[in-house]
Amino acid sequence: MIVVGLTGGLASGKTTVARIFESFGARIIDADELARAVVKPRKPAWRDIVKKFGAKVLTEDLNINRQALADIVFKSPKKLHVLQTIIHPRVAREQAKQVRSIQQEDPHAVIIYDAALLLEAGAHKRMDHVMVVTADRATQLARACRRDGLTKAQALRRIRQQMPLNHKLDYADAVLDGTWSRTRLRRAVLSLYRTYVNEARSRTARHTLNTP
Repeated sequence: MIVVGLTGGLASGKTTVARIFESFGARIIDADELARAVVKPRKPAWRDIVKKFGAKVLTEDLNINRQALADIVFKSPKKLHVLQTIIHPRVAREQAKQVRSIQQEDPHAVIIYDAALLLEAGAHKRMDHVMVVTADRATQLARACRRDGLTKAQALRRIRQQMPLNHKLDYADAVLDGTWSRTRLRRAVLSLYRTYVNEARSRTARHTLNTP
């Protein structure tokens, strides 16, 4: 089994790449889904968020209002850091649980950990490989505004709160361009997936040989 950390910038095409990997047979762990799960009402992270940011970040049914919370933290690096210290450790624990579960089901699985803040959270240290999906700034802004309903200013603010894409490339074992055509992107992903499958099977074989 191997775990590949998949990251990129806002609206760079990371989720599209994850879906292509999944279509070829990779197992996907979505950090955003884990983050939603750990902040469900009455959970410890939920309590910490309400304590730090107040009831104004809650909806009527007591769920976290992600937009209201984003409007607060993306205007303040300090507040963003507070939120991350609440969420990241809990997401890391949930990710580790899912990896163990998948490993029990499929010892030579290829797991793609889809995480926008993979590097910022230090999660890349737990990965076997790191893959970065890039896009030019104009494409990022256009996609974010269209997809998330953000204004250009809001999208820029979120991009600037992330590690710059050119810095993320320093950590990358593989780089994909999220502006490529779907056909070209699928070919590139398939090539990487086959490489990861071979590596996972090789690791499994070595482990079997070394087991007394």
